[in-house]
Amino acid sequence: MGMGRVALVGAGPGDPDLLTIKALRLLGEAEVVVFDRLVSPEVMALIPAGTQRVYAGKAMGDHALVQDEINDLLAGLARSGRRVVRLKGGDPLVFGRGSEEALHLARQGIPFEVVPGISSASGCASYAGIPLTHRGLATGVRCVTGHARDGEALRHDWKKLADPDATLVFYMGLSSLPAIARELMAAGLAAETPAAAIENGTTFRQRRVLGTLSGLPAAVVAAGLGAPTLIIIGRVVELAQALDWFTTEPVTAIAAEAVR
Repeated sequence: MGMGRVALVGAGPGDPDLLTIKALRLLGEAEVVVFDRLVSPEVMALIPAGTQRVYAGKAMGDHALVQDEINDLLAGLARSGRRVVRLKGGDPLVFGRGSEEALHLARQGIPFEVVPGISSASGCASYAGIPLTHRGLATGVRCVTGHARDGEALRHDWKKLADPDATLVFYMGLSSLPAIARELMAAGLAAETPAAAIENGTTFRQRRVLGTLSGLPAAVVAAGLGAPTLIIIGRVVELAQALDWFTTEPVTAIAAEAVR
């Protein structure tokens, strides 16, 4: 039996209509799909019946497989001659550890390809009515991890991040949101800087909380948001109400003053 092939495929942030044509084709051709926790049920429903599915999701303190095991699994499936899709939420090379898996395959001499997906930052921001850049409000975007290893504090250059002319997007930052707000304000970013939290972005389950940097942590708790939630901080959040084109359930907008 000949060597198989692995496709590292971005599933996007949730809405199945955001899949690329290539991603959809590869899902239809796959013999095995190794998928992550953040791949939406709607995207999973597009996998043909009879295709083998392997769950390799990770949550804080709960890993179905550790990363080395995932790397070895992909290599082993390809060596058995099968067509493998490694399905990842968002884009596989943006906080998805797809590059680590690709490096492992490359070092093993296993053919692979990477199929980009719409990133969570781009997709969730768009569906929440928040442009990542806007003339006069933001000249750049910083995508930052909001999660540290268990028991460790986030280690960022907060002075550099506290730029009023930039948009900050924190991935996996829900539990760290109080620390993120505290560190950014200590580094000089104004407490009244607009901020948003988006839960299950781009899906019919989407909810968003709008507020300020100082008020957002309490507002998120009051709204009961859970993972996955994306955090966006910057003046572009001011446009969220005017650009609110995607409506599911009523928008949650809690002013910072109401939760102080």
